[in-house]
Amino acid sequence: MRGPLGCLPQQRDGRVVLAVRRRGKYLLLDMDQGLLLLHLGMSGSITFGPTAAQPGLHDHFDLVTSRGVLRLNDPRRFGAVVYAASQDAPQAHKLLAGLGVEPLDAGFDAALFHAALRKRRAPIKQVLLAGDVVVGVGNIYASEALFLAGIRPTRSAATITRPQAVRLHGAIRQVLAQAVRQGGSTLRDFSNARGESGYFQLEAMVYGRAGQACRVCA
Repeated sequence: MRGPLGCLPQQRDGRVVLAVRRRGKYLLLDMDQGLLLLHLGMSGSITFGPTAAQPGLHDHFDLVTSRGVLRLNDPRRFGAVVYAASQDAPQAHKLLAGLGVEPLDAGFDAALFHAALRKRRAPIKQVLLAGDVVVGVGNIYASEALFLAGIRPTRSAATITRPQAVRLHGAIRQVLAQAVRQGGSTLRDFSNARGESGYFQLEAMVYGRAGQACRVCA
């Protein structure tokens, strides 16, 4: 796992989980004292059950509650579990402060999005993937949104015009909303909490389709 927990495990004994929320790729468990931040890394998964079996090779963290056990499994060990006294505490601040806006929230404003892009000379796809302008737009969804907006992925973000930024803003929201409805994208072993695979990738316009006929032109 990346980095230390930030507290002794026994110091969390008797604490109550009040709420569960998400920020970027972090799962936040608000407790009556402090919070836990969980990150799945590249290949991690979380399960919750009434009891916990003997930990396997890649099971790195158990949160034992009165209702069951939350377990983090991470074969590649890029995940993280961090305790912080509050969301403003240094341990949480360094993980969350640099994150961009949530693309499906009302705060994702097209004009502000364009203003942020004008300050970055890197290729537009690279800017989307970085996560400091907008979070949650990974490789698949960046490719699809840029295609839908008619913008070359290698184009400098600073050269994106306002109308193009408005189109891209709408395309990002459209692609992500569609992906949520379709359960995400399963390329290898991704599944949701019910063990179901996503199928967004089956309807992708460009991602993973090099050399195949264009679905717009065909």
